[in-house]
Amino acid sequence: MHDVLIVGGGGAGLTASMLLSRLGVDHLLVSALPTTSVLPKAHVLNQRTMEIFADLGIAETVYRRATPPEQMRYSGWYAGLAGPTDDHGRRFGLVESWGCGGSSPDWAAASPQHQTNLPQIRLEPVLKERAEELAPGRVCFHRELTAFTQDTDGVTATVLNRDTGRSSHIRARYLLACDGGRTVGRRLGIRMEGARDLARIATVHLSADLSAWARDPEVLIRWLTLPHTGGGATMVPMGPDRWGPQSEEWVVHLNYATDDPRGLDDEQVIADLRAALGLADHPITVHLITRWSIEGVVADRFRDGRVFLLGDAAHRHPPTGGLGLNSAIQDAANLAWKLAAVLHGQAEERLLDTYEPERRPVTARNVQRSVENALNHIVTAQTAGISPDADPETNWRQTRRLWSGLPEDAEHARAVRRAIAGQSMEFDEHNIEYGYTYTSAAVIPDGTPEPGNPDPIRLYQPCARPGHPLPHAWLDDETGRRLSTHDLLRPGRFLLIAGEDGEDWCRAAAELAGAWPLDAVRVGHLDGDLLDPRSTWTRHRGHGPGGAVLVRPDRFIAWRAQEAADAPARLSQALRSILGAGTTS
Repeated sequence: MHDVLIVGGGGAGLTASMLLSRLGVDHLLVSALPTTSVLPKAHVLNQRTMEIFADLGIAETVYRRATPPEQMRYSGWYAGLAGPTDDHGRRFGLVESWGCGGSSPDWAAASPQHQTNLPQIRLEPVLKERAEELAPGRVCFHRELTAFTQDTDGVTATVLNRDTGRSSHIRARYLLACDGGRTVGRRLGIRMEGARDLARIATVHLSADLSAWARDPEVLIRWLTLPHTGGGATMVPMGPDRWGPQSEEWVVHLNYATDDPRGLDDEQVIADLRAALGLADHPITVHLITRWSIEGVVADRFRDGRVFLLGDAAHRHPPTGGLGLNSAIQDAANLAWKLAAVLHGQAEERLLDTYEPERRPVTARNVQRSVENALNHIVTAQTAGISPDADPETNWRQTRRLWSGLPEDAEHARAVRRAIAGQSMEFDEHNIEYGYTYTSAAVIPDGTPEPGNPDPIRLYQPCARPGHPLPHAWLDDETGRRLSTHDLLRPGRFLLIAGEDGEDWCRAAAELAGAWPLDAVRVGHLDGDLLDPRSTWTRHRGHGPGGAVLVRPDRFIAWRAQEAADAPARLSQALRSILGAGTTS
């Protein structure tokens, strides 16, 4: 019997496999697909995801293959791409995006990792290679789950080897559904709730030299308003070796009405692509055309007995904001340490009950934000006044008002600039991406109020309140080596960070470390095992010199104490509340 069967080999499944390997959990991954994704789907990887990848030893590989930071500082709005006049391809809007290539002080202060961009077709092979390295022979593609049943002790699955045509039965204690909702959730009767078919998109993955028109090397995503058609398009570079205007490959998204048959015909889509970009006979090699509809849905439950839903099986997002793949990877990070603690006898089964109450509210908000981001693009286009019902001359006349400089056009240009600036709700939603919090039985409230936030979408405010992510702070060890608070955690282990006068906490942790997976360290500005040279940790910890915070293995604060009175009993009670009875193994 395996401890865990993972069904699906995308971002959620492969991340779950790597994390479980790192935690010493026996598992098997099966994917019906012959290989990793061939679709040019998600590409933005946020700071929280890159922290997980750093733990797994693949962050540097991802950064090396990804868009250079200086070429993803902005998102830009343009009047088409190419055409016969200087107005074709003219930029009329620019917004800083995802920490502005690492130059935003707030984003740099939040995490030792920076945001990056690597399309899923290039990311998943990196994940698969590392997963196979960590679990040789346990990552099996072209293996399709065809049936499963569960009982009080585990799950029995029937898996078809699509190479040989033979089926086998696999027994596991738990099943992780990372299959995009294609099989497991449906068979369990789990419903997806939310908005569907908001728009129809045809996505074209192509190779072409667009450097003559796609200027602005610091822009990642280009939002094209098309006066000559009255529509819009979105362009994203795909690399793989060069980025920005020199990118060898691109993805272009074209919008179609739900009842427009043109979007179903490949030749028509290519013709529409050329018309939209104004490329006429310019050489283009089309690799793939995919069609999909924008939806924002969340599963009505994330767990059914011994089955857990992760990633697209649990929530599906519009691509605006890049929250889908990141949410999937962060689902795996939330669940993996809990499974490991239960399977290793370090926690009671009830710890697994905290997965859904922690992840479902976060991903539901991410879905909502993704939908709102998509709708805001429609508002921006409407504000610009471009319409498919108007003739090209009228649309161009309306577009040129944005840069005419005429007094009568000033208010119109100001309204469009304001609408574009408002898209920071997508490209600067730092608190959505990084500042999300958890409430469950695996978090012990300390009675302090939630900190006030003047902009809960854009502003991440670090604090060590229970349920919040561990604040990043640079610390110095006795040799002067600098490391982050994030570097202090070991796989699958809790960390007690005590103040400079927290010797009692560290002694208590040492006494309890035989029963629970627990480490401890003192941190202070002038005294401690590690020093806080900038007083950053002191600013965020929320307790005095004798207090402490307990950090979960996934870097979320589980508990906080203001002083060290009765430290052994209080720390033991906190761990017992979160995990249950300890183990002596």
